[in-house]
Amino acid sequence: MKEIVANMAGTVLNVLVAKGDEITAGQEVLVLESMKMEIPIESNQGGKVAELKVNIGDFVNEGDSLLVLE
Repeated sequence: MKEIVANMAGTVLNVLVAKGDEITAGQEVLVLESMKMEIPIESNQGGKVAELKVNIGDFVNEGDSLLVLE
């Protein structure tokens, strides 16, 4: 299993993928809000979304797992 992790602390503003979606490297998967700025989070690898670990409104810390790929 491959994970995509948060590169900074912030609040999940939008989730752009769903469980079962096929994604590619470089694709935006969600948007964090930090210090009133929107920060898109991109996948660093391709795969199928096996599990979303966050919901809109959740606060995440740097290094927290956001989603898992098969």
